[in-house]
Amino acid sequence: MDIADPTLAEMGKNLKEAMKMLEDGQRRSEEENGKKLISGDIPGPLQGSGQDMVSILQLVQNLMHGDEEEEPPSTRVQDIGEQGHIALLGHSLGAYISTLDKEKLRKLTTRILSDTTLWLCRIFRYENGCAYFHEEEREGLARICRLAIHSRYEDFVVDGFNVLYNKKPVIYLSAAARPGLGQYLCNQLGLPFPCLCRVPCNTMFGSQHQMDVAFLEKLIKDDIERGRLPLLLVANAGTAAVGHTDKIGRLKELCEQYGIWLHVEGVNLATLALGYVSSSVLAATKCDSMTLTPGPWLGLPAVPAVTLYKHDDPALTLVAGLTSNKPADKLRALPLWLSLQYLGLDGIVERIKHACQLSQRLQESLKKVDHIKILVEDELSSPVVVFRFFQELPGSDPGPNVVPAPSVAPSAVGRERHSCDALNRWLGEQLKQLVPASGLTVMDLEVEGTCVRFSPLMTAAALGTRAEDMDQLVACIHGKLPLLTCMLQLREEFKQEVAGTAGLLYVDDPNWPGIGVVRYEHANDDKNSLKLDPEGEKIHAGLLKKLNELESDLTFKMGPEYKSMKSCIYIGMASDDVDVSELVETIAATAREIEENSRLLENMTEVVRKGIQEAQVQLQKANEERLLEEGVLRQIPVVGSVLNWFSPVQASQKGRTFNLTAGSLESTEHTYVYKVQGSGVTPPQTPSAARTRQRLPGQKPFKRSLRGSDAVSETSSVSHVDDLEKMEHLSGGQDAPEADSPEQHPGPPAAEAEQPRALQDGAQRPDDGRPQVEDPESLR
Repeated sequence: MDIADPTLAEMGKNLKEAMKMLEDGQRRSEEENGKKLISGDIPGPLQGSGQDMVSILQLVQNLMHGDEEEEPPSTRVQDIGEQGHIALLGHSLGAYISTLDKEKLRKLTTRILSDTTLWLCRIFRYENGCAYFHEEEREGLARICRLAIHSRYEDFVVDGFNVLYNKKPVIYLSAAARPGLGQYLCNQLGLPFPCLCRVPCNTMFGSQHQMDVAFLEKLIKDDIERGRLPLLLVANAGTAAVGHTDKIGRLKELCEQYGIWLHVEGVNLATLALGYVSSSVLAATKCDSMTLTPGPWLGLPAVPAVTLYKHDDPALTLVAGLTSNKPADKLRALPLWLSLQYLGLDGIVERIKHACQLSQRLQESLKKVDHIKILVEDELSSPVVVFRFFQELPGSDPGPNVVPAPSVAPSAVGRERHSCDALNRWLGEQLKQLVPASGLTVMDLEVEGTCVRFSPLMTAAALGTRAEDMDQLVACIHGKLPLLTCMLQLREEFKQEVAGTAGLLYVDDPNWPGIGVVRYEHANDDKNSLKLDPEGEKIHAGLLKKLNELESDLTFKMGPEYKSMKSCIYIGMASDDVDVSELVETIAATAREIEENSRLLENMTEVVRKGIQEAQVQLQKANEERLLEEGVLRQIPVVGSVLNWFSPVQASQKGRTFNLTAGSLESTEHTYVYKVQGSGVTPPQTPSAARTRQRLPGQKPFKRSLRGSDAVSETSSVSHVDDLEKMEHLSGGQDAPEADSPEQHPGPPAAEAEQPRALQDGAQRPDDGRPQVEDPESLR
């Protein structure tokens, strides 16, 4: 069907081309578009005859994407689909329609507003209601509060806030309401904060995220006795955190009893469009007002929120701002008017039903996963799934390392809570990266702690979430569980090992999900200071470099200590085959080695300066001794030459060499006589973590050895390994020039040095408790 108005056809064509250009990944630079700033007061794009539409859209695209090379791909503009283009077209049409004459504009806007209101009331079962369309989601509730004030205070228009002062209004909010809602209402209405009453949730019976109806009734009676006016109650059909629904039917009866306006909001209101609706959500159709957000539910961008309400006085609704005579206010419904027609009833129901099915699929799958707890309310299968990883404390067997004290149990529970919160935060971030189409969010609850939330009604339509994404999500959770289950035990082992290692301090960081955080205490470390430690930062930087060079499966990072500015080493997640004792021993030995080397370099300047001064003194003294030995006559130019010709002096060349390792001066006489440099004092081997443990070929650092496991045969494999070790020792004694390898020769360095020397000299001790090596052929 052809469009009669060519302007509308051109508008649709231009919008389609503009969206295609903006969604295109290729961007041109400012120079290519001729966007250079020209000297003067007027910027470059405004000078001359102006820019064409393509250039302007290209500039918008550059501003949208920015430095995309430095941003992850997930930050790109998503494909909004054909229904999104229809919604965006509504804004362009609204600007075009506003140019019509007043009579045509009035008829058209009235038709659009009435149609959209009727459709929404029929779809969401809210009969005989009116609609207010608003951009800010909370704005509709603020207008409803104004309507309630005008309805309950008849003289408010004349006397203003003097009426409110004599009888203060009270607005009741649930403790599970979205954060900042009460403050927003007070700011918009000009009411003091004491006009808000926070109603607690259930503590003993029912969901802990549902409003306590009995306690609410007690609060209402107390306010009436104090001369206050209970004005409005905000109930939840799907709390912002976990999606639980209040007992709206019981709340409606309470509001009718005391003349309170009942307003309902929440994501579960979307299920009113389905064939089957739970009784709690269905009771919301009897409330005085409700706020809907069809944009996220249906995947429509730039679509306003809608507040449906019932009131008979059009004058009060006009004063409250719920209705308006301005055509521009009525045109807010145009994008939604177009989108609802494009989707149709089947399309609307299908999108909401698909989101609920995704939630049920994930919920049923997670029930079969161990160590995953789901926060599900009893009476309603909410389309919001909130879960968290948990692991029971070993309360029956506290372990031998636990010190008995009255505060052991609370502190242990606190550490368990913080550790699980950190692990759940890590799990949520990992799942968001692995399955980006799931739209997961990580949140902190007051009672349960850190949890992962899946709310498909708010994300599935926009992200295109499918059932396969739920299966992939569950598979990723299964893959991460072995890592999570062993972390609590590894963290405790790591803490015990660090506590028993000199020079290391365990840092309790509740936000770190890895094995733990450790800090090396050097000699000049001020334990009571929380300021930045330059020397400690230098040591930890070198330690981080050494640990990363080991090429282990662990991740290491350096950062400030929790609650202070001192540097620490953060150790990441690990599997259950990590040797914690070797890890701690390596960290301590490496840090100690770095500190010793750093101290040696710091003292090197002073040592060298003193050595040079001492060498000058000794050389000057040796020169004086040489003059006394040769005599005075040999110093006279002519006489000395004659004497040296008849009687040459056999003087040895003497000098001094400075041994940096030993820090002492040595004579160079040995060098000139034997034509080789003296070895001097052999420095002791620097302690290194690599020499402390033996690793099998191909075994990475910090992995527990598999030797001694059931996979190794006692009769063949073990004896074969022992024979290989004997051959390695024997070949090490015969091939003296080859250096000993720490991976092939376990044991302390002293034993490694003595064994080859004993084999070279052929010395044998009669009974030293070790097997004697008679002949290399016998080892075969």
